[in-house]
Parts: sequence; C-alpha cells; structure tokens
Amino acid sequence: MTDDDDVRQDVAEHARFLASLTDIGVRLPPEGAAAGEPAPATGGGAALDPESGLRAIREEMGDCQRCRLAGGRKTIVFGQGSPRAELMFVGEAPGAEEDEQGLAFVGRAGRLLTDIIEKGLKMKRSDVWIGNILKCRPPKNRNPETDEVMACQPFLEAQIRTIRPRVLVGLGKFSAHWLLKSAVPITSLRGQVGEWEGIPAMPTYHPAYLLRNPSAKKDLWEDMKVVLDLLGRPVPD
Repeated sequence: MTDDDDVRQDVAEHARFLASLTDIGVRLPPEGAAAGEPAPATGGGAALDPESGLRAIREEMGDCQRCRLAGGRKTIVFGQGSPRAELMFVGEAPGAEEDEQGLAFVGRAGRLLTDIIEKGLKMKRSDVWIGNILKCRPPKNRNPETDEVMACQPFLEAQIRTIRPRVLVGLGKFSAHWLLKSAVPITSLRGQVGEWEGIPAMPTYHPAYLLRNPSAKKDLWEDMKVVLDLLGRPVPD
C-alpha cells in the first residue's frame, strides 16, 4: 500500500466515523465554527446536549480495537470533567496509573496538573475537561506512533467539537503539534497562541516535563496567565 493509499484510508475511516455519529444523533459544528457556537440541526433532528453527545462518542468507541494498543491496555481512558467546560486540556497518552483507573492525569503529573488548575488558575478540576490524544497506554509509556494518533483522532476531534471549550491547552509537544499542526519544538512553540477550528489553543509544557525540570514552571505560569486572559478571568495575586 502506498502513502497515498494510507491517506485515503485514513480520510475514509474518519468520514465513516463522523457519519456514524450523525446516524446516532450527534450534531457536530462545521469546521471553523466559533467556540461555544451550537451545532446546527440537520435533517430535522435536534442537537444533542454535550453530556449526551459525549456518551454517544464513548458508545461509538466501544471496546476499541482500531490500533495495536488495544492488545496491551487495561482500560480505555476516555477523559473526564465537565461536558460544558470552558477550558480543555489535551495531553499525550495515559500512563500506568491512568490505565489502571481509566481516568486521565491521575499519577504524579496529574497531581501537578490539579495544582495548576486549582491553586494556579483558581478553578475546580471538575469544571474543566481533561483528556489525551491517545485513549490507550502505549507500551512502557513510549511516544505515540502516527497510525495510533490517526486511529484516535476522530474521537478527540468529536470530543472537542461536542464540548466546544472557549480555550484549549496542549500539554507537551505531541498535543501541541497535533492541535497547531506544527512541528516546531515545544520550547519555541509554547506561549504562542494558535487555534484549532477557531478555538484559541495554548501550547505549553507537559506536567511530567515540569517534574523533571522545575525551573520551567515559571514559563508555564506565564502561559496560564494568557489562558486566564483568553477566558476573561483575573490573574490571581
């Protein structure tokens, strides 16, 4: 199979997935719709609320076998938080504790992310949405591979379009590269607001990186101050 064949197959799979969501009633906004803009009703059906939309996406995933990661996972880590979140964090992939519990960001990096949200941003963790590009843990926490990202991509896209957060935060290089379609190193990309289908997207360091490099916390906080400004929230003293 050629590279062009691979691309056509990925596009076809994506189209089939979006069509299946339409069949079960999920109404997704068109690409480029403004954040918070409701999905238009099509075919005479009413748009599902975000809670129902997320449930439909999870049901569509089922016992996902779309890539090789299915064979080594314990649980699918769908993501969690408020379906009506104004702020959405997108990480890389579940780790060991996430795979065990089925929840995103619950290990050491997750505890640091909680501090960033609650102590830094002065928001409740339950009021934001937290997820990953991959829904299953790669072996030994290795980097995501392209076919695995492509297999999970339709689900993440559907989650973002269903929640329609006001701001997206990409945690780490893989998430930042996916959101902004850029291969610029995260050290250069962080702090520069881009967008994903009209939603402001802030690339910043992954909490796991901060655990290894505590001096980078000051850069992340500068990024979070921009996020607060985008949300129209005051910067805490």
